[in-house]
Amino acid sequence: MKKTTKFICAALCASFTVFPFSACKEENKDGFTTLQINEVTHSVFYAPMYLADALGYYEAEKIKIELTNGGGADNVMAAVLSGDADIGFCGPEAGLYVLIGGSSDVPTVIGQLTKRDGSFLVSRKPEPNFKWTDLAGKEILAGRKGGVPAMTFEYVLAEHNLQDGKDLTLNYDVAFNLMTSAFEAGTADYCTMFDPTAYEYEAAGKGYVVASVGEASGEVPYTCYMAKDSWLKKNGAVAEGFLRAVTKAVKYINETPAKDVAPHLTAYFDGISETALAASVQRYLDIDSWRTELTMTEDSFNRLQDIIEDAGELSRRAQMTELVNNSYAKKVYGEVYK
Repeated sequence: MKKTTKFICAALCASFTVFPFSACKEENKDGFTTLQINEVTHSVFYAPMYLADALGYYEAEKIKIELTNGGGADNVMAAVLSGDADIGFCGPEAGLYVLIGGSSDVPTVIGQLTKRDGSFLVSRKPEPNFKWTDLAGKEILAGRKGGVPAMTFEYVLAEHNLQDGKDLTLNYDVAFNLMTSAFEAGTADYCTMFDPTAYEYEAAGKGYVVASVGEASGEVPYTCYMAKDSWLKKNGAVAEGFLRAVTKAVKYINETPAKDVAPHLTAYFDGISETALAASVQRYLDIDSWRTELTMTEDSFNRLQDIIEDAGELSRRAQMTELVNNSYAKKVYGEVYK
């Protein structure tokens, strides 16, 4: 069975077991529309999405957000395909697999928030002079096979002439949202983590951040907003309002000191200090994480397919227009930055 067929089957099965809630667009009595958003993981890497809520940008669009954590792109896509989520937020490879698999209602990418990998490589020991070639002979937890995090990591390794199964071992056996706990329990020599988890892990003396995967890999369409065409036909104005709110939040975070951003994020990261949140925001600002205009470029889409193809996970290449609709993001960018 081909990779794409497996993905669709797994997604449809997961949609009935992982997400018990039933999502739908509802217009409340107060005139607000409730959007069900399923995110791939919860991280400061996605801070603009939370800031749009904290700063009242969704409210200005008459939108309320119900956010759930899919714990992996496959589960996010399951929620979108089944209708349990209005908008999925995950790597665009999830939509690409569905497209290539021949679905009659392919999810469309309507916005790209992050433009590089947001994970950091964590070691069990301090390595102030770390080089990627130091991974030779080691075991690394880097994500689910076929997911953008794992494939981007493989891409970085290839750039340093390191090959899984020959020079080192990539452990794909641990679910994306369980990697940190598995690492803490003793699995592997290195683990990739997002902030604020990586920052908190290091602050607790459990590990040491030795590299930024996104800094090493360069730009790639990493995390995007996707919705089914059938949903977009009925809710285009709502999708546009959602992207307008997020675009405003990206503008805010790029123009505001990290220490002033952090207090707005505390409600979305229970138990995480403002110090940790500010440090995490600054690290993501330092590697230029977010798209100012939430569109995807042809070059980045092709680079994504190069990465997936090199990983042996792409049965055929696609045209960007088959998967991506930049019109919503372009329109709201022109309004926000006029």
